[in-house]
Amino acid sequence: MKRSVYLLLLTTSLLAACGGEEKKGGEAELAKLKKERAALDDKIAKLEVEVNKTKPAKGTPVSVVEMQPQDFNAYIEVQGSVNGEQNILSTPQAPGTVKRIMVRVGQRVSKGQTLAVLDAAAVEQQIKAMEPQVTLQKSLYERQQKLWAQNIGTEVQLMSAKAQYEATAKQKAALEAQRSMYTIKAPISGIVDAVNIKEGDIANPGVSGIRVVSNADLKVQANLGENYIGKVKEGNPVNLVFADGTDSLKSKLTYVSKAVDPVSRAFQVEVRLGSNSKLSPNMSCKMQILNYQNKGALVVPVSAIQKTADGEMVYVADGGKAKAVTVKTGRNSNGMVEILEGLQTGDKVVVEGYADLDNGKAIEIR
Repeated sequence: MKRSVYLLLLTTSLLAACGGEEKKGGEAELAKLKKERAALDDKIAKLEVEVNKTKPAKGTPVSVVEMQPQDFNAYIEVQGSVNGEQNILSTPQAPGTVKRIMVRVGQRVSKGQTLAVLDAAAVEQQIKAMEPQVTLQKSLYERQQKLWAQNIGTEVQLMSAKAQYEATAKQKAALEAQRSMYTIKAPISGIVDAVNIKEGDIANPGVSGIRVVSNADLKVQANLGENYIGKVKEGNPVNLVFADGTDSLKSKLTYVSKAVDPVSRAFQVEVRLGSNSKLSPNMSCKMQILNYQNKGALVVPVSAIQKTADGEMVYVADGGKAKAVTVKTGRNSNGMVEILEGLQTGDKVVVEGYADLDNGKAIEIR
């Protein structure tokens, strides 16, 4: 029994001694590897520094435009509309209920043609009541004429019969004229542009009626703010852009108002077009008035101009770096601005990527 216990204790002691030696060996190996890794990291860091010294820095990618003289035109742009020289709303001369409309939109009509009829029953009854009186007075006058021809009666009787007949006829004519006030007639020859009434409506003079326009004498009109006074004049070239921009006309200003409207603080400009079957009154269009030209201008996009405390500037590509150049700008039109001072022919102005630049920063032209 004692022998067995002794053997067990001896075995345990041997195992403990072996485990301790293995633990000490693992810690030594770990320490060695860490030291080697630290030395390797230090070597890598030094090599990176050396490589970066010889490797050129990567520049900010930019796009540039080379400055070359070109034609520069500046326009004043305003919304206009096509109007007919003859564009008239025809209304009745007396108020009344619309009885019948005799035309439709788009129909061509002649001057004097009846477009609509209003209820004039009261006046028509008066006319009918006057007809027997007119017939009677006419008969009496004619009888008196025959008697006078036979030397029967007096001249006074003849003149009295004549006066009675003429007065009654004039009364009837006045009623017939009054009845015509209950009709709407075409004031010009043209096309029915709008029918603003319907049967059963009450039509009033100067308020509701039928619009007739003529495309024989068209014009485009627009209003400009008073700040443009003196900047446009008759004869200025004009581009008129219609509808979706696919159709346009070139013309000239034919009229510039000399007075500013006291309410809108604007003045009117006008382009006469004459007859044009492709255009219709009330069409809208964009009026571009050319009021400035420079045949040899240096221009850059408006977006490329930077605002600074010292004024306006642009970035120019100079030997792989961005160079800030102060400029003086002039007129701008269609997203482009005229450069009066600061740039030379051949300068490469940065037009894309300028937001990430500083003076002297490396750039890469793409």
